[in-house]
Amino acid sequence: MHTPKTDGRLLKGERRRQELIEATLQVVAREGVAGVSHRAVAREANQPATAAAYYFKSIDDLLTAALTVCMDQDAERMRLLAEKADGSPEGLTALADLLADAVSGPGRLFAEYELYLLAARRPELRTSTGHWLDAIAGYAHRYTTDPVRVQVFKGVIDGLLLQGLLTDTPPTAAEFEAVLRHVLL
Repeated sequence: MHTPKTDGRLLKGERRRQELIEATLQVVAREGVAGVSHRAVAREANQPATAAAYYFKSIDDLLTAALTVCMDQDAERMRLLAEKADGSPEGLTALADLLADAVSGPGRLFAEYELYLLAARRPELRTSTGHWLDAIAGYAHRYTTDPVRVQVFKGVIDGLLLQGLLTDTPPTAAEFEAVLRHVLL
């Protein structure tokens, strides 16, 4: 059986593309969406000035890629937590820890919410935000089948994370867990 060789150029290109996406998140966290330009992102990624424009034809393409990566990663983390959640109070601890971790070093979370809110203005970005919301609902379904409680839980997660960005003292895992228990149990 012949094993195909991996083209090193393709791997290098994919690595550069991922570095540009990460750099975009860093620029958004520091300067907001308005600070994103091909040149700023390439500089942040320590790549040639033309690199971002080569991989992403427009700023919208770059922002879409960054939002998609964030939402897909967040949705996957939530899905993995949901698989382990057993409907018990103890099952909420891992989610509370994840939320507390997200607000403790808020740079990436800040960038995610900047991009998340951009989807409110641009319907074409809502597919990836929908994956995140579906994953939150999937987690809630481990605790309830009530559609109203699932909707409340989705709002609570987004609200808690956003509020965590708006305070000098973000909530602790214990504080998150108390709220999650109240909503889901």
